[in-house]
Amino acid sequence: MTNPLYDTLFGQHDQSDAVFLHLQDGTTLTYARFLETAAQYAGYLTQLGLRAGDRVAVQIEKSAEALAVYAACAQSGLVFLPLNTGYTADEIAYFVENSGAGIVLCDDRKRSDLAPIAARCGAILETLNADGSGSFAQQAASLPTRFETVARSRDDLAAFLYTSGTTGRSKGAMLSQGNLLSNAQTLVDEWRFTTQDVLLHALPIFHTHGLFVASNITLLAGGQMIFAPKFDLDQMIADMPRATTMMGVPTFYTRLLGDARFTKELTKDMRLFISGSAPLLAETHIQFEDRTGHRILERYGMTETNMNTSNPYEGERRAGTVGLPLPGVELKITDSKTGATLPQGEIGEIEVRGPNVFQGYWQMPEKTAEELRSDGFFITGDLGQMDADGYVSIVGRNKDLIISGGYNIYPKEIELLLDDQDGVLESAVIGVPHADFGESVVGVLVAKPEADLDLDHIKASLSNSLARFKQPQKLVVLPELPRNTMGKVQKKSLREQFAAIFQ
Repeated sequence: MTNPLYDTLFGQHDQSDAVFLHLQDGTTLTYARFLETAAQYAGYLTQLGLRAGDRVAVQIEKSAEALAVYAACAQSGLVFLPLNTGYTADEIAYFVENSGAGIVLCDDRKRSDLAPIAARCGAILETLNADGSGSFAQQAASLPTRFETVARSRDDLAAFLYTSGTTGRSKGAMLSQGNLLSNAQTLVDEWRFTTQDVLLHALPIFHTHGLFVASNITLLAGGQMIFAPKFDLDQMIADMPRATTMMGVPTFYTRLLGDARFTKELTKDMRLFISGSAPLLAETHIQFEDRTGHRILERYGMTETNMNTSNPYEGERRAGTVGLPLPGVELKITDSKTGATLPQGEIGEIEVRGPNVFQGYWQMPEKTAEELRSDGFFITGDLGQMDADGYVSIVGRNKDLIISGGYNIYPKEIELLLDDQDGVLESAVIGVPHADFGESVVGVLVAKPEADLDLDHIKASLSNSLARFKQPQKLVVLPELPRNTMGKVQKKSLREQFAAIFQ
């Protein structure tokens, strides 16, 4: 038997001395050497008693070693569970417990915080740092650099990615080998990736965009990546002449445009800029093309499906749209109440079906049934419309999702914490336009009678429980929240009221 994900993405490079990663210390890493490390990691995971189907929870900084853990999980048949490095210990506790992870990998700095969580959940705890040190790497280093790949099928699970709902309870989206492979294969063709490409990679790898889009495409095509730990403007400008492609969130592009060094000359050897994870303003499209001569390619995807649509590589890239459904992906616009397909041009709920669509939510059959229809269509929760040429535009989100800097933020989780603060009667959390992040979080509070809210204290309290990107950048106090006749808070009204708060 074979292991489709490992064989197709990684195994094809088993004996390759071609460069895979350009690291920030100026060194390079070949495919063969990268896979030797991955094999040692697979061996150690197996030595620890983990078996195919077990979950591996990782909250580690971006590095070649961190990416090798993903390869090791694929080779040993384990389910890779990457977690945002900004999550607090309280947040991590839920993911470890809910997933039933057999092992937790973390940075040495977080070991003391996560040790009691791992112990309570019966999980092994090991460390892996960005410089390649840590207990996990140390133990694996003495193991053979070859590992017998564990047989798996396209239907077997390869990864969990947690995504929250408006109830505040996170859901583990189960992604199969086939889900990940189908999307990578489609995108390599659609975006014309080859062995000659060098991808400027400054995205995190705990997220679909940086891991299952950017990294998988590069692996499949046999290209190279300039593997930056994070977005650093000076470093991006220094590295760009060596690159041919770049993937980023809108924040990357607005920051590049804000620097006079970002010129047409700097980008002359680039063939493609791709943007996603949040809407790109039409103004940014125009400025970018005027400055560089390049037109950014915008696409649309989500945790449960990876990529669904893309503007064309050859053809018109329309600002304000996310392009056309990808080959093999069916997309329709439906009435959110009846599920009926709407006439072309009408706004409704986006539903998608295809080999990229996930297998369901871990241990949540009722939630799976609500969002994944029996005929295979996934109800995305996004509102959109399709024009006469088939281009899709995202016009809103049914669940008040906030996307800031490419990260999904769910208001209910923050509202529950705000409501627990001293003197707070109730709260509403909204996303409003932000020039750099696309959207930023605003918390609207109503005080209890006679209470005098200490907004600085409330902000400080939230920092202990929420990752930084989720924390409200502004807190405002109103006498009451706007409501309709049924008593429902009118967040649309609040978004309009505070639309200019960051201007």
